[in-house]
Amino acid sequence: MEFYYAQYAGDLPEDHPVDWRNDSVLNDGADVGRDLSGGMFDAGDHVKFGFPMANTATTLAWGGLEFSEGYRQSGADQALTEHLRHLADYFLNAYDDKGTADISDDVLHAQVGDGHQDHSFWGAPEDIPHNRPTFSIDADNPGSDVAGETAAALAATSMYFRNLGDT
Repeated sequence: MEFYYAQYAGDLPEDHPVDWRNDSVLNDGADVGRDLSGGMFDAGDHVKFGFPMANTATTLAWGGLEFSEGYRQSGADQALTEHLRHLADYFLNAYDDKGTADISDDVLHAQVGDGHQDHSFWGAPEDIPHNRPTFSIDADNPGSDVAGETAAALAATSMYFRNLGDT
C-alpha cells in the first residue's frame, strides 16, 4: 500500500504517510483548462498514463470487494479506501462531458506528461522543470481501450464505496 502513496501526484494532505513526498505537478491540465493535478504517477516515472492508472483502480477495487475481510484483518482497508478515492477523484476530473447530454462532444484526458521528455528528467516530481502536455481522447481522437478501462475503474470503485455504505 505504501508504494501507491509514493505514486500520488497533486496537492498532498498534511498527514500523507510518505513524508519524503510533497505537492507536485499542481499545474497539470492547465493546457486544457482542467485540474489534473491528482492521480498517480506510473511505475516510478512522472507521466500519468490513464490506462494503467485505471487498471490499478479496477484491480484494487475488485480486490477490496472480494477480499474485504483480509484488508480489514491486515489493517490495509483504510489505505485501500484512500487510494481508491484519490484515483476516482482524478478520473472524475479527467472526464469532461461539456455540460451536454450529447456524448459526441465528451472528452477524456487520458495522459498527462510526455514520456520522452519525462524520461530525460532524473529528479523528483516536485522539481519537474518543464510543462506537461495533456493528451485527450474524443470523437476525433478515439481511445476505446482507455475509455473502457476508466469506465470499469469508476464502476468498480463505485461498487467498493457502495459496499462501505458511501454512495
